[in-house]
Amino acid sequence: MFHVKHPGRPSRGAAATESIAEFRATLGDTVPVSRETEARLEAFVAALVAWNARINLIAAGELARIWTRHVADSAQLLPLVPAGARRIADLGSGAGFPGLVLAILAGIETHLVESDRRKAAFLAEAARLSAAPVRVHAARAEALAPLDADIVTARALAPLPELLPLAARHLAQGGACLLLKGARVEAELTAARQRWKMRIERFPSRTDPNATILRLSEVAPVIP
Repeated sequence: MFHVKHPGRPSRGAAATESIAEFRATLGDTVPVSRETEARLEAFVAALVAWNARINLIAAGELARIWTRHVADSAQLLPLVPAGARRIADLGSGAGFPGLVLAILAGIETHLVESDRRKAAFLAEAARLSAAPVRVHAARAEALAPLDADIVTARALAPLPELLPLAARHLAQGGACLLLKGARVEAELTAARQRWKMRIERFPSRTDPNATILRLSEVAPVIP
């Protein structure tokens, strides 16, 4: 576990008005969650709310819908994680979406890569409170030794042409990327195909009608 000393106690932010009931309603039976796991997710969300006033993990206006906009949005990746996966690498983890949520739900060794040391400190504390199998790396993805991950995830980190070189660096042979993408996904794919070849699968988002989940496998650079 990565630990960062931080000054003082985090200030309390505004409480989320949604509850885990909205999370359940959004995902239905696609992501079954035990009561113990629900408690761990709630511990994570409570930590995020407490830290948010100090280090601005998510926009203050999004706290009211944190369970649907952020937690469920991350959790919907779980059914796409193969049963034999042993390691996840989440790039640009920020507030823990989607990597920390997946670590709590899947119980898989998860590496959270976040260069902002304050956010890395939050991630380490949130992982401790939620008992998630996480290691936090306070480093840039391009400077970190390859993580050899079966699954690489990212959310709102960079457009695909900039993201794929980072993801490929940390992807194990035979692994796949699970990426949450917005309305410009097709334009990003068109640009990325100029330098990268890949097998592309698209899945509709359960939390945003304008978003798409990409599962990219057989990722490799195009050799001129």
